[in-house]
Amino acid sequence: MQVVSNTPKPANRKRINLALQGGGAHGAFTWGVLDCILEDGRLEIDAISGTSAGAMNAVALADGFTAGGAEGAREKLENFWRTMSDAAKNSPIKRAPIDVMMGYWSLDRSWGYHAMDAMSRMFSPYQLNPLNMNPLRDVLEDCIDFSCVQSCNSIKLYISATNVETGKVKVFDSHNLTSDMVIASACLPNVYQAVVIDGVPYWDGGYMGNPALFPFHTGSDCGDIAVIQINPVERKGIPRTPQDIQNRINEIAFNSSLLKELRAIDFVDRLIDEGKLDENRYRRERIHIIENQNALIPLGASSKMNTEWAFLTHLRDLGRDTATQWLDRHFDDVGDRSTVDLRAMFSDIGPQHQG
Repeated sequence: MQVVSNTPKPANRKRINLALQGGGAHGAFTWGVLDCILEDGRLEIDAISGTSAGAMNAVALADGFTAGGAEGAREKLENFWRTMSDAAKNSPIKRAPIDVMMGYWSLDRSWGYHAMDAMSRMFSPYQLNPLNMNPLRDVLEDCIDFSCVQSCNSIKLYISATNVETGKVKVFDSHNLTSDMVIASACLPNVYQAVVIDGVPYWDGGYMGNPALFPFHTGSDCGDIAVIQINPVERKGIPRTPQDIQNRINEIAFNSSLLKELRAIDFVDRLIDEGKLDENRYRRERIHIIENQNALIPLGASSKMNTEWAFLTHLRDLGRDTATQWLDRHFDDVGDRSTVDLRAMFSDIGPQHQG
């Protein structure tokens, strides 16, 4: 059903590119941020780069937006996450009764979660799942009209996956996007078999682009990039349990490509400031980050597998609140300046290496 918003567009709209990280069920936080941006109406989305759960949010938004504008996108995003939750209702990977009673969202005491984790460390998905069944594929194909996504001209999409053979990032654009490409972007190699597209095997895009920012440089003339970040860059303390150690390894690996791209953007800005690059030929990128690590870090890595509707809507509401506060503080900065101090972020590098 086509949904058309009767709400007039604000006169002072500003264009922005959105970079959506992957992070399993925590992608519902991104859903909330997108829902707020679409409802608010002051930001016009020019392009989206997404990985894993970010890729799924991106295609749901593009599908709904093509059919029914901003309200259609909001409806499609909710439908996608509800279908995701419904598909996992009979899964053994769910919270222990005591965690339900105490209001904890973690799966740390879930026997199903620990059984799956142990099996994935001892056996490959080719042994555990020889028929290559993937419930994410069923959800995507039930919810998303990819012909609609491919015809979305108002918002450009860039979906990242990792080429298993070369280790390089592969970016798929919206005009030939298929469900296989989105599944490839979310293919964790210890859980799912590699997704083969045109004879090339792919794994989760988070290894080489979580998300990739470089497509914006040539694919969009908008100089503002908002990263919706759900994976913490910093986590205080030393991980001591096997699960905590593996979680921190994954966080570092999945943030490394993003940090490298942000560092490169800062480097280009430095060269422009020093007159070594012509500002008429090289564009400054204005970087913004929408995140709420104070709320997300305590949830723990296991909660990324928790697809209970109550948890997903909790994350959505958290994302909406975070985006509302960010817009209140920084809307006037969009199009004018970055709201992230990249030089301070990378101040650990000695002066002799700062360009």
